[in-house]
Amino acid sequence: MAVLEYAEQKDTQSTSWIDGQYNDYLKQKRKTQALVVTAQFSILVALLVLWELAGRLKWIDVLLFSYPSKVFSYIWSEMVSGQLWPHLAMTVGETVVGFLLGTLFGTLLAVIIWWSPFLSKVLDPYMVVFNSMPKVALGPIFIVMFGGGFTAIVMTTLSITIIVTTLVVYNSFRDVDPNYVKVIRSFGGSKRVIFQKVILPASFPTIVSTLKVNVGMSWVGVIVGEFLVAKIGLGYLIIYGFQVFNFTLVLASLVIIAFAATLMYQLVVYVERRLVRGR
Repeated sequence: MAVLEYAEQKDTQSTSWIDGQYNDYLKQKRKTQALVVTAQFSILVALLVLWELAGRLKWIDVLLFSYPSKVFSYIWSEMVSGQLWPHLAMTVGETVVGFLLGTLFGTLLAVIIWWSPFLSKVLDPYMVVFNSMPKVALGPIFIVMFGGGFTAIVMTTLSITIIVTTLVVYNSFRDVDPNYVKVIRSFGGSKRVIFQKVILPASFPTIVSTLKVNVGMSWVGVIVGEFLVAKIGLGYLIIYGFQVFNFTLVLASLVIIAFAATLMYQLVVYVERRLVRGR
């Protein structure tokens, strides 16, 4: 009995020590995260203050670079008047559609290429060439094919997101440890079973991480498309601002794009954490 009581006591002490170490680790992690957020916020505030002072004190050309208080005042006035919302809604809608379709079709294409080694060898040089092409050059073709509107801009976005998604996800499929595949084959598993039990689970983190890459790619594609053809949207406002030499409008549009893209990115990060945690 004494030996059992001693063993239980040692187990309790060991568990308590491990719990204490884990709690210390969590505290240190939270502290580090707080310091990172504080540093990020401080840098942003410092840059805005420096920009404001540079504009107020005429260190920079205000006509070209404006300054934060003027930019934010312009944004607020456009929001209150209601003129900003149609442009913002159109650009965000195009970006979300391009983001979702690009991720979906790119992943499906990667699966098809992985499934057929022959098709992979045939398409490999074409994917490399297409990925190296300046996508803005395809814009006029999409405009002629689909007209100057929502569809042409989404197609411009897809020309960027699909190929990037395909290459990243396919390389992830190909880099899975072949020993796992051999184990499934040794038990008579089909290619479908190999994909379901080995390839897809092993590549899931990469597929989810591709969402974050596609956020930036989607915004680039939409803005490029709006530069070419749009009559509404944040990209259109940037071009219009250049044409009328209203650089406050240009900078205001860029600030709104940065804010909206950050929100979208953080949403994707949240979804990624939920999905990865669920697995």
